[in-house]
Order: sequence, then C-alpha cells, then structure tokens
Amino acid sequence: MDRPKIHPLIAILIGVISVSTSAILVKLVEADSGVIAFYRMLFSVLLMAPTFLMYYRKELIDIEKKDWIFSIIAGIFLAFHFILWFESLRYTSVASSTVLVTLQPLFAIIGTFVFFKEPIAFKTVFSGIIAIAGSVLISWGDFKVGGLAFYGDMLALIACALVTGYMLFGQEVRKRVSLTTYTIIVYTASTITLFFYILFKGESFGPYPTMDWIWFLLLAIVPNLLGHNLFNWALKWVSANVISIAILFEPVGASILAYFIFNEHLVTTQVIGGVIVIVGITLFVIDESKIKKLFQKNY
Repeated sequence: MDRPKIHPLIAILIGVISVSTSAILVKLVEADSGVIAFYRMLFSVLLMAPTFLMYYRKELIDIEKKDWIFSIIAGIFLAFHFILWFESLRYTSVASSTVLVTLQPLFAIIGTFVFFKEPIAFKTVFSGIIAIAGSVLISWGDFKVGGLAFYGDMLALIACALVTGYMLFGQEVRKRVSLTTYTIIVYTASTITLFFYILFKGESFGPYPTMDWIWFLLLAIVPNLLGHNLFNWALKWVSANVISIAILFEPVGASILAYFIFNEHLVTTQVIGGVIVIVGITLFVIDESKIKKLFQKNY
C-alpha cells in the first residue's frame, strides 16, 4: 500500500472540524430535511464533476460489479443518514443530536465483527457499555424535557447506525477504487435516492430564500468536500473504527457554535451523559491495540 503524502490523522482532524459545522448549517435552513440533504449532495456532485470528468472518468470501466454494488449501497445509506439526522435536529438540541449520531464506534464494532469477522475484546465491550450508558442518560434527560426531544434522539441513533454502514462499505471499496471515483459514485447514488425520496414525500424542490441556497452550497463545500471526502480518502489507510472515534469530537465544536449562534445551553444530563460517552469511547481507543500497530507499520 502506498505511503500517503500527509498523515491520515491530519486529514481526519481537518475533516472533523469541517463536519462540526454541518448541524449548524442545517438548523439555519428553512427547507425540509430531505430537500436539504438533496441539495447538499447535488451541489457536491456538481462541484466534483469537472475534476472527475477530466481525470478519472476512465476508471469507471475497471470497477468490478461488487464495488459498484457496495458503492451504491453506501450512497443509499448516506442519503437516509442525512434525512434522519437532519430531521432529528428539528426535535432535539445540536449537542444531543451530534453526540448520539457520533456513537459510530459502537456500531462499527458490531459491523466489523459481523461483516469482517474482527474479534471483540472484553475491554472493548466494557467501554462500549459505558458509552451506551452515557447515551441513555442523554436520551433520558431529553425524554424528561419532552417527548419530541427524545424522538429526535432516537432519529439521531438510527442515523448513526446508517452512517456507520456507509463507512464500512466504503472501507472495502476504497482499497481498490480512487477517492474521486468512489466519492462521485456514492454521492450520485445518494443524490438519486434523495431525489426520489422528495418525490415520494411530495416535498418541494423550490423556490427557497437566497440564504437557503447559500447554506445548501456551504453544506456541500465544508462538511462534504472538506469533511466526508477527507474521511473517504483516509479509509484507504485506516480502519472505519479510527474515523468513527475521531468524529466523536464533532459534538464539541458543534455545541460551541450552537451556543453562540442559537443560544443553546447544555443541561446537566447532556453534560454528564456527553462526558460518559467520551470516556467510554476513549477507553475504546486506548484498548484498540490494532490502531497503534497500524500507525507504527505504515508511518
């Protein structure tokens, strides 16, 4: 495997900072969740298209049937991840939603065990239980605040499972397909899925206020092209678990932005639950010896 020009951890760090803006931009838009997701993906495809057509389009000929199927499935997973996560932000706070949707390591543990037969150590299970306890505390606190907040939390958890599936399928494909080609296929599949979803739901493609179009474009540029694209690039050298763990820090940046932009204050259960989640996932990182071996071997 080729040695990357920059350390994947640097790319992942930039990606985390970029995706931290996603929840904020979504809450600023007045359109329906499916529409927000559609334009985010459509603009991403349009922005990437010139580069793809100029330098990478010939790669489509060499892609195996299995990789086409996995890429399309990943795109569908990503589409419904965005729909459910964006919808969750209408019912619960940025802090709760982003903490719960970034519980990806727990779903990644299950996914890698089921699909790739990676063994699960006892300490990993223990750290997962701690993180789950933190998420339960967040959700329980939101349930006491109101049923709608709890409903938003559940949507965020399902969105978390979907994005983990998207990354696990991507991890397999990225071993053989270039970043640009893989991403354009996945984003196109996601865009088509969202297009038919909007038609099925009877939502409107427009018109929308000028500021909404600006937010749509920024969602494509910052969280997608700088965020998810960097994660996809890193998947060639690191496990989906590594990226899932790094994304855990997204709620920190998102919560800070939400405090200043929307005046969202954290309640006690959110703070305690969030800390417990971070502790649980941190224990997972410490106990994941494969990650250390991976970095020692390749860098």
